[in-house]
Amino acid sequence: MTDLPDRRLLLVHAHPDDESINNGATMARYAAEGAQVTLVTCTLGEEGEVIPPELARLAPGRDDTLGPHRARELAAAMKELGVTDHRFLGGAGRYRDSGMMGAPQNGRPGSLWSAGDSEASGHLVEVIREVRPQVLVTYDPNGGYGHPDHIQAHRIALRAAELAADPAFRPELGEPWEIAKVYWNRMPRSVAEAAFARLGEEIGGTPFTKAAELEDVPGVVPDAVVTTEIDGTAYAAAKAAAMRAHATQIEVAEPWFALSNGLAQPLFTTEYYEWAGGARHRDPGGAGPRETDLFEGVAP
Repeated sequence: MTDLPDRRLLLVHAHPDDESINNGATMARYAAEGAQVTLVTCTLGEEGEVIPPELARLAPGRDDTLGPHRARELAAAMKELGVTDHRFLGGAGRYRDSGMMGAPQNGRPGSLWSAGDSEASGHLVEVIREVRPQVLVTYDPNGGYGHPDHIQAHRIALRAAELAADPAFRPELGEPWEIAKVYWNRMPRSVAEAAFARLGEEIGGTPFTKAAELEDVPGVVPDAVVTTEIDGTAYAAAKAAAMRAHATQIEVAEPWFALSNGLAQPLFTTEYYEWAGGARHRDPGGAGPRETDLFEGVAP
């Protein structure tokens, strides 16, 4: 890639829809501001449950064609967010959705959970050396909520960031590149609690019959853990539209949504992060105001 923009953001996610739920407003905002936004999705999400009854045949227990369908949903979501650079890790279908932790699919040949570290990370190293991002966003070590593909995406992302900076690692993949800042997706507990309190008051006016629990939201942490917040309220409609594009997985009724369990959750348009490494000019221990820009403190 030539003539790279001054600001370049890389996001690594496990399945189609994870990006829109976690980072949709952030992606739309930076894309609109002219930053290079690159999304790498590790699987096609073949093991996901299907919400619309008319699409039930796509499920892995039937036609097993959910993966290609979700790839098309992801392409539609990226159009809503204004993101033009999206790739699947190693190419579409290279790694299969591993299912929930403990499921037989975890050990299925070709699953992301069973992927070799060096091989999978090597695919991402090639992307990093091409697009040269200053900022990487992915999950925390538990993948937000313990899904094996989310945990593996975290491991692959951090290992690739390390290897991409090493001149001795596969020089045929391009010139080495060091990512300046790494972030994990987070949600401050006070924000989540306030949103769920509002949901409890307004649930009767939604198409959903029951609310999820606070524990159903990945990455909820004490407020002091959160170092960075990105105000994406101007891109609320784009985020909701991107989530709606993932129709097999998400039902949206702004400002709420539900996954296949039908339990309502808040749709957050300010998105939160924990700085997890790299250049930083503030104390990451919670003192002082939070960052409001993922690129704070980094040079083009």
